[in-house]
Amino acid sequence: MDDRRLLRELPRDEALRLLAEARMGRVVFTQRALPAIRPVNHAFVDGHLIIRTNLGSALASAVGGPGSVVAYEADAIDADTRTGWSVVVTGMARLVPDPVEKSRYEGLVEPWIDNSADCVLRIHPDIVNGYRLVAAGETMPAGPVAA
Repeated sequence: MDDRRLLRELPRDEALRLLAEARMGRVVFTQRALPAIRPVNHAFVDGHLIIRTNLGSALASAVGGPGSVVAYEADAIDADTRTGWSVVVTGMARLVPDPVEKSRYEGLVEPWIDNSADCVLRIHPDIVNGYRLVAAGETMPAGPVAA
């Protein structure tokens, strides 16, 4: 049996579809000039990642004001078969100040942790990198052909 695995790059639309299906990931931001990572749940709405956090959190502080460049990673890897996928997006994160828009997003993302998630962050995925981990010799699943 061949146990080798290959990384196959995913087209942007496929990577974003997988990200939209995921419910949890990790947001990478800058805290005191160093990278920091937090696990968060999310929704993918209107082409943006939406997450909720506490206004006093390090993440909200890092993104406050004009916004901040962040990275976001989500994946689904099966440790037994050593197959799955990973998607990383990089883009500008900003607080959502509009109360109507904020209320809409609050209804779509219920935080998994027990704290007051009183602010909503929107991340625009400027750079999208997606990969599927497949068995050597396996072809990628057929998908729609981009025009």
